[in-house]
Amino acid sequence: MLHGHNAYKSIAKQTLPPRELEASLLMKSASQLQAVYEGWDDMQDALGHALKFNRELWIVLVDSAVASENPLPQDIKNNIASLAVFIFNRTLQIEIKPEKPLLNVLISVNRNIAAGLLANNTNFQQAVG
Repeated sequence: MLHGHNAYKSIAKQTLPPRELEASLLMKSASQLQAVYEGWDDMQDALGHALKFNRELWIVLVDSAVASENPLPQDIKNNIASLAVFIFNRTLQIEIKPEKPLLNVLISVNRNIAAGLLANNTNFQQAVG
């Protein structure tokens, strides 16, 4: 897991601003999960990979969000941690008993969080710039 965290930090320094990178990775994960959903009968091998990518991404996101140096208000940190617990539980549920409809919420959460990150980033850039 440390390798994934270090890769994330390395990419973050070289490319997009953090919010855009997070949004991009959330959308990538949502796309992987959507591909599995759409090709359910032929994509069972890809399910494990997509779930692992999503889980590792959320581990990094929640770790960063709840860090003591993160300036987010505590109630927001708590909400992100609760959402991550939900994501981890749903992932485990799918791993134990794969059912296509269970993917919908993971896809939806990732897309909505990504959209929020991008909207907040745009609003911030307009306010500063």
